Amino acid sequence: MRNILIPLFAIILSTAFSQKSDQKLTLSTTKKTEIMQTEENQKIRTLLDTYKKSLNTSDAKLAQSLYTENGIFMPTEAPSGIGAEGILKSYEFVFSQIQLNIEFYIDEIVVERDMAYAVTHSEGTVKIHANGMEVPEANRELFVFEKVNGEWKIARYMFNKTAPKG
Repeated sequence: MRNILIPLFAIILSTAFSQKSDQKLTLSTTKKTEIMQTEENQKIRTLLDTYKKSLNTSDAKLAQSLYTENGIFMPTEAPSGIGAEGILKSYEFVFSQIQLNIEFYIDEIVVERDMAYAVTHSEGTVKIHANGMEVPEANRELFVFEKVNGEWKIARYMFNKTAPKG
């Protein structure tokens, strides 16, 4: 009987330690994934802050630099800017017409490997160069991001106007 109990006890202990080790490994992997998600999320928030700066300073070159080489900018009621040159021309045209003063609010960021998206909304004012009028501005936006050489870039960006609060 003793010869049977010792190996049985060893198997039970081995199984218990193995399960505990697997649980620690799973917790460790989960924690690492959460940390990586938080880091990637922060990198995208930084990118969006830089994008906001490009809009508020009418810096078409800066806006263009935030896109992938084959990115697409899809402004409301205007042709899409496709690829680096198309994006630059679109922003140059937009900034020749208006001066933005907006704030972005991030509603959601989802990261999945080398792709991510963000849903945002923005509010502020826009100065129309043609008549000098300053009017309320509000939009909702959808960004699709791609990680290129370890850096997040805008792959697609679309927005449409909403009624400003107030």
